[in-house]
Amino acid sequence: MHIIGLIAEYNPFHNGHLYQINKIKKQYPDSLLIAVLSSSFTERGDISILNKWDKTNIALENGIDIVIELPFVYATQSSDIFAKGAISLLEKLKIDTLVFGTESDSLDILTQVADLQLNNDQYDTLVKKYLNEGMNYPTATNKAISSLLGFKIDAPNDLLALSYIKEIKKNNYQIKVHNIKRTNSYYSVNIIDNIASATHIRDIFLKNQDISSLIPYSPKILTKVNMEAAFPYLKYKIISDESKLNAYQTVDEGIENRIIREINNATNYEDLISRIKTKRYTYNKISRLLLHILTNFTKTEAQNINIDYLRILGFTNNGKNYLNKIKKDIPIPILTGYKKNTSKVLDKELQVTKIYSLITNNNDLIIREYQKKPIIKN
Repeated sequence: MHIIGLIAEYNPFHNGHLYQINKIKKQYPDSLLIAVLSSSFTERGDISILNKWDKTNIALENGIDIVIELPFVYATQSSDIFAKGAISLLEKLKIDTLVFGTESDSLDILTQVADLQLNNDQYDTLVKKYLNEGMNYPTATNKAISSLLGFKIDAPNDLLALSYIKEIKKNNYQIKVHNIKRTNSYYSVNIIDNIASATHIRDIFLKNQDISSLIPYSPKILTKVNMEAAFPYLKYKIISDESKLNAYQTVDEGIENRIIREINNATNYEDLISRIKTKRYTYNKISRLLLHILTNFTKTEAQNINIDYLRILGFTNNGKNYLNKIKKDIPIPILTGYKKNTSKVLDKELQVTKIYSLITNNNDLIIREYQKKPIIKN
């Protein structure tokens, strides 16, 4: 039996995700699927329109056997840190294959780039040179890759895949990788065979357009929310913490001065980003650092994170049997709910859930944190 790992945000779960799961089951008929999921906020600093319990329920109903939580402290950071947390958890669950979606069709190219970034000193020298010239990090890395290999990697899912491959290679994990080409790019507004990107689905959902044909469940469980809803809380936090903004994770290089200067001029969240955006700071990087300010995620906390527990959100009977079979070999505690004094990372997850519940006006999510009951599907 193949133990397949997936890394997902499901913001929201849509027909493209179902397409991926069905394709995996076709290519690996005798397999068990484990998904590690971001919960309340995402890698690009956005808020999830689908809460983690509904994500888990939908995933289990659509072919996933075990759902585990990717802690906030990994889920909302750059792709390399995101990958480090997710793959470390999946490796502890003894997956043999990691499957991911990509915009490109060539796994060989991604592997070449991974080897370059891990083992080529000339690459590091070029990246530093381009950064010193004022380029942002993604542009600098791509220019270095292009200079040395003659191609570039700049599509969002290809970049994540690259981070996954590097993390596996760096740690010598015995995990094979397999990619499935996406039918749509991350930012695409095209709809092909009732498959659209999550970005497009969120956009039209928030504009009150019908998305029922694009997701395999009722849209009634989705929450009409984006980071604009968090703007008043963010503004209060920035004004209150003006003297210590640079204590927050990813607030670097004096960007806090631009934030302080523009916070009272900005009329909303998007306006704030546009006012503080620079050549060095991409939209996604700014979104992440604003989220870190909002959630009080400091550099000190970020420097002391590690995978010291594994939280199960849900499983099927097959998933339960597999967990029972390997649980004695898992080197960290297995949790099914919040437990005080277990982990600083888990404490942060509870705090973030409270902030998410405030923004989405859903106090039930806080109650669920303490119930210690994973979702079980027959």
